[in-house]
Amino acid sequence: MSARTKPILAQIEDLVRDVPGWTPIDQLYTLFNLVYSLAGVKGEIVEIGSWCGRSTVVLCLAARMTGVRKVHCVDLFPEKEDWAVTPEGHHYIKLSIRGQELEGYKGFGGVWEEPYTRDIAPLYAKHGSVYGIFRDTLKRKGMTSLVEVHRGNSDMFARSVPKSFRCKFAFIDGDHSYKPVRADALNMGRFMVPGGWVAFDDAFSVYKGVDRAIKEVIIRGSGYELGQQMARKLFVARKRWSKRR
Repeated sequence: MSARTKPILAQIEDLVRDVPGWTPIDQLYTLFNLVYSLAGVKGEIVEIGSWCGRSTVVLCLAARMTGVRKVHCVDLFPEKEDWAVTPEGHHYIKLSIRGQELEGYKGFGGVWEEPYTRDIAPLYAKHGSVYGIFRDTLKRKGMTSLVEVHRGNSDMFARSVPKSFRCKFAFIDGDHSYKPVRADALNMGRFMVPGGWVAFDDAFSVYKGVDRAIKEVIIRGSGYELGQQMARKLFVARKRWSKRR
């Protein structure tokens, strides 16, 4: 069966079967379809929060099929020694990138011991490096040439790209605290083309910071339309078309 006749859902299932991560198949399928719907619209793809590359390779699949030049992956890519523990015993990221001190996950209290021990610690024990897993995932799936990596947060990414940079799809799946999600949404809004889509992971589920940022920047803002919760825990919205469309 050729790629043109094999169902996309089956292609996605095959693509991510051996890639660590938490993004469910229904959400990955939604992300693919949103990017696919933008075929012909100029702009690139930005993913904030790539981890081991589970959603990255699906975005790359859609990019390849629709002629998108690059998928920009923005992530802290923490090493094992970059994890710290709060007084309450929760895990968070604390590291320095290009002289800038950064933290991750602390704003919502950190990752509890049980999920950290179950899902995160084994990755370091087996592979040594999350970034190493990410690069290996891209290599094994034949997606390396489509990806441009930006180690840092969305503020650093926004400062690093030219003013002419244009994004037509952004997937926000980094730190789920209010301030980072709000910053991610505002930064992506600066570069989003009319008709482009922004998607938020873990929306209206258990992370109040994600919900608050979406309500403030997207739902109550005037720059987006068609805002809707999709696929269990994925919220999407489309950048408004200008009146001169």
